[in-house]
Amino acid sequence: MRETARGALELARPGNCVAAAVLTATGAFVAGAGDALAPAAIAAVTTAFAVAAGNAINDYFDREIDAINRPDRPIPRGAVSPRGALGIAGVWFAAAVALAVALPRLALAIAGINLVALVTYTTVFKGTPGLGNALVSYLVGSTFLFGGAAVGRPEAVVALALLAALSTFAREVIKDVEDVVGDREEGLRTLPVAIGERRSLWVATGSLVVAVAASPLPYLSGTFGGAYLLLVAVADAVMLYACYEAFADPTAAQRRFKYGTFLAAAAFVVGRAVLLV
Repeated sequence: MRETARGALELARPGNCVAAAVLTATGAFVAGAGDALAPAAIAAVTTAFAVAAGNAINDYFDREIDAINRPDRPIPRGAVSPRGALGIAGVWFAAAVALAVALPRLALAIAGINLVALVTYTTVFKGTPGLGNALVSYLVGSTFLFGGAAVGRPEAVVALALLAALSTFAREVIKDVEDVVGDREEGLRTLPVAIGERRSLWVATGSLVVAVAASPLPYLSGTFGGAYLLLVAVADAVMLYACYEAFADPTAAQRRFKYGTFLAAAAFVVGRAVLLV
């Protein structure tokens, strides 16, 4: 029982759930949560449940690939059965839907679209070169939109959503390079399988370069204060180095890239906060 409970928790990937919830809360904060703290909190928890469900669904459909690439994950090692993973995902999806109905219509619409996208990612798009990466990138970027929509101002965070999507695309491609052996054996047509690992890494680098070039825009538009520029410059440097590192060690690179995304999220919060004090 203890191993099953541990496996269920691992299916959710708590770190990813917390990170996604923080991005949603960041979107709400930047949009100007003000007196709308309750909708912002509901949106953050909704995001966490949705991400947990999506991760469980992903592990269900990836169980054969994970037996090669990630044998320590809950399903391959026997901690949770495939059917059990589906049941757990269903509970988490239901929780996300139940919470989302309390939010404004646009936020509810975004939640509905994203729940469908989470399921279709693994079942339809994951093995399609580039499209699976693009869908995940949209989902990450949309966390900011969801937070903004929850407090009634999604337009205030469109730039953040685009920056997050571009940088996420780069990291997702690096992750596919890391998993290329198992993906090739399972017949998945990921970008590295389709066009090669080095070309894929150049595509990832190009996407990040666009994001880095556009990163000053929120400051120039008056959304963020000067502290944003200092922090985002560090985040940009970390992620650019991760892209360089990926050509030699994609596993280390994608971990480093994650640190860069956390720094970027901090830049969003601090950059907005300095204008409010």
